[in-house]
Amino acid sequence: MPTHGSLSKAGKVRSQTPKMDSTPKKSRIPRLRSRRNYEKRIILQRNSGQNWGDRRGRRRGRGRRRR
Repeated sequence: MPTHGSLSKAGKVRSQTPKMDSTPKKSRIPRLRSRRNYEKRIILQRNSGQNWGDRRGRRRGRGRRRR
């Protein structure tokens, strides 16, 4: 399979960039996290995970339209 450019240059930029230390991240307070989850699930009635529900079926009905 042909390649675009030589494979000997693969990873050149990543090896040249200086290594940065990661910034320490604080974990959220459990009480606030539970409150945010309560607001999302009970008050806003959103589904858990990435399927929020308000974007479901956006692309449905595209294509041929009735006149």
